[in-house]
Parts: sequence; C-alpha cells; structure tokens
Amino acid sequence: MSTLSSLLATHTDLPGAAVDHLQRVVGEWQLLADLSFADVLLWVNAESDGIVCVAQCRPTTASTVLPEDAVGKVVSDDEHPYVREAFETGTIVTAYPGNGDAINLRQAVPVRWEGEIVAVLSRDAARVSRRSTSALETAYLECADALYRMISEGTFPTPEARSDTKSSPRAGDGFIRLDRDGCVVYASPNALSAYHRMGFNSDLLGQDLVETTRALVTDPFESSDVSDYLRGAVEGRLGQRMEIEARGATVLIRALVLAPGGRIEGAAVVVRDVTEVKRRDRALLSKDATIREIHHRVKNNLQTVAALLRLQARRTGNGEAQQALGEAVRRVTSIALVHEALSMSVDEEVDLDEVFDRLIPIVLDVSAVGSQIHVHREGKLGVFPADRATPLVMVLTELVQNAVEHAFDPGAHGTVTVRAQRSARWLDVIVHDEGKGLPEGFSLEESDRLGLQIVRTLVAAELGGALHLEANTAGGTDARLRLPLGKVPANGT
Repeated sequence: MSTLSSLLATHTDLPGAAVDHLQRVVGEWQLLADLSFADVLLWVNAESDGIVCVAQCRPTTASTVLPEDAVGKVVSDDEHPYVREAFETGTIVTAYPGNGDAINLRQAVPVRWEGEIVAVLSRDAARVSRRSTSALETAYLECADALYRMISEGTFPTPEARSDTKSSPRAGDGFIRLDRDGCVVYASPNALSAYHRMGFNSDLLGQDLVETTRALVTDPFESSDVSDYLRGAVEGRLGQRMEIEARGATVLIRALVLAPGGRIEGAAVVVRDVTEVKRRDRALLSKDATIREIHHRVKNNLQTVAALLRLQARRTGNGEAQQALGEAVRRVTSIALVHEALSMSVDEEVDLDEVFDRLIPIVLDVSAVGSQIHVHREGKLGVFPADRATPLVMVLTELVQNAVEHAFDPGAHGTVTVRAQRSARWLDVIVHDEGKGLPEGFSLEESDRLGLQIVRTLVAAELGGALHLEANTAGGTDARLRLPLGKVPANGT
C-alpha cells in the first residue's frame, strides 16, 4: 500500500519540513472534505512531466463523485488544467464543469509552505439540487472556504496543531460556529446532543460558548483551562484539543481559528461525545502499560549486563581485553537506551536525537582519547520506528567511536561533527572528523575492524542504505551514510 511519505519520496525531492507540512494538511483534510461535501485530492509536481496524486480523501457527509482511486496516478496537465493553473498562479482556481457532468464544482487550492507552492489540493463537489441550502450546509461551507483560503495563504495548518489531529472530532460528530465575540451562530444537532449529555438543557444558539462550557465543568482547574482554550481560539491563539468531563460524560473539543486574509472571523468548534470510547480505552491502557514495562525490564537487564562487563574490564590487566570489553559496554548501552525510549513511548517510535545525544558522553567515556575530543550534532535525525531505531543508533555510535579513536593521535584535541539532513526520500548523515585522515590504501570493504564490519552489515542488511568513507578536502575524514525513508525506485541512489 502506497503511503503519502513513500509517494513523495518516489515522485519528489521536497525538503523534510515541506513533507511535514503536507502531512499536517492530510491530517486535517477529513475535516475539510466533510465541511465542503467534496472529494479532496493532493497533487504534487511529478519529477517527470505532469502531476501526480499522492493522497485522496472522500467526504462522510456526502456521496463521493470520484469513486476510483487516483492515488499514485500521474496525469498530464491537460487532464486537470485548473490544478496546473493553481501551481503556476498561486491562487485558488475554480472551475464549473458542463451540464452533463455530475460534478458541480471543481476547485484547486495551492498549498503554500514558507511562501512556496509545494502542492495543490483539488476539491470536487457533487451537483446539488435546486432546493434551498440548509443552515448546516451554509455553516459547513463557510467554514470550509475560510480554511481553504488559509491553506493557500500558508497559515493553516500550523506545526503546533499536528498532534491535535490525532483522534480529533469530525464535523459530523458535532459542529459549532462562533462569531468574533465567542457567541454561537450555529450548532449542529450532534453538538447540541453532546452538550445535553454534559447537562446543558437549552438551545446553544446565541449563547456565549466560553461561559456556557465553563459552567458545565465542575472541576475548577479544568473549567478554567477550557475557558482559556475557547477564548483563545476566538482571539486567534492556538491551543491543543481538550477533553472535558461533566456529569459522567466525556466530550472531546477542538477549536479552529478562522482567520483568512489575516482577519479573525471567529472560530469553528468540533465536538465529540467519547464517553463510551473512553471506557474501552481504559481496558487498553493495561495492555500498553505491559508492553512498556517489558521494554523497561529489558533496559534494566541490559544495563546490568553492561555493569558486569564494566566491572570485568576493571579487573583485567590486559589492555586489549579492556578495550574490547569497553566497546561491548557501549554497544549494550546503546541498545538499552533504545529500549528505555520505547518504555516511555506509546507508539513504538524513538526520537533518535534524544537517544544519540545521551550516547555521546558514553562514547567519549570509554574512549582512550575521549577527554580531548568534542562531539556535536547538527540537524535533526528525527523519529524512527523501533525496528529501524536500534540498528541506526548502533551504526551512528560505531561511526562516532571509530572517528574518536582512530582519527586523532593520543593527546590530540579535535572535533567530530555529526550532520543530519532529512528530505522526503532520504536521511543523509555525515560524520566528519578533523583528524589525520584515512590510512593510505584504506578500503572499507576490506577493513578488518570489528566496528566497521558491524556498521557495514547493519547498513546493508537492516537499513537498506549505503555507507562511504572518504577524505575531506579541508582535512580529516567523512563517513557518509544515506538511508531511504520511503519507497524509492530500484535504480535510485
């Protein structure tokens, strides 16, 4: 199954920050599709001619007008001229198909990131009947138009809102539109039902939602928090979604600032009654806690092994044996740190920057020349799944250890720099030292150093990447590591 990350890696070479922005857009677009009663597709420029659809979303509030899956298809500019026009002009382009078409509206919305157009959202809505538009439809469409404009301006979604989209309420769960004063100008039936569940027995229309919600929540701290959150949305301040409890009911609330053109028009609030869901979640918590406890115990056992190896190294008088035991301590400790990170994670993912930074002092501690060498990191390694985090941490620490121990003469001072850069397709890491350079005739493939043999095996077999050691023109040595982050062409390098 092609994912957004793999398709972006295959068809583009966008910077990692641009990919993150597109991920945030996709995180929001079920809400966009539902509010606009439209199929929403995400298009990027293909490296070959034409454009390619990298993601597709269908509304739950209306019938789809694009039943066929378009994800992964490369099409010519002539097939979707309005999408190409949005790429070139940077403006929202609207097209109205002919009378025989089942689609009533086609719209292309440029996705702007740091002033650049990195993608285009297409919005395809079904032809509507001649009946008058309901209050719900009007409220949905006005909110959708504001959000699409903000996407084209690069002000929505924001990096701070990414975690907000996980398990976020949908428009159909309950929708409330607020004016600039925080008063309710529209509340859907489901939103009203959620508030009734919390003990509110009147109509929400015309009510100050901040004060109404504050009065329902009995906990004074939670009451103050939800009040500040809703008031902040009306005033243009960002905040994370909230879960509130009142009279035995649990309701999830998320507020979106509506400020197209930089002018605040109020806020949209989506609510969901999650009372029953929370009861089921409590049953799953014990299972998640068990998994994290296993990682914690593995970490403790590995730390015990490392301590025993360290004790054995102190008792032996053989310098070569001490060095080998010290390297074993470092390798076991690096694996233990990954398990420690997993013991505190809820999604089996590891922040490599945090783990790597904690390993550096250990690398220097077991090195004979470590006290004179400084190691620092530039750029972000990012988050990796557990199955790739362990070998990658091993590879990086081995490369740093190799640079610290072999690039410098005893007593020499120097710096080892780890530079990381992520794109849609690759993670590139350069471990650069200021040392004496590679020995004459050195070959990575023929090296008998255990550390480099471990690195070569892990890079090729576990990570599917490539490693090169070469002299730096300014002096020292560069170890260049390239790892694929998504699906890449068979001949891609």
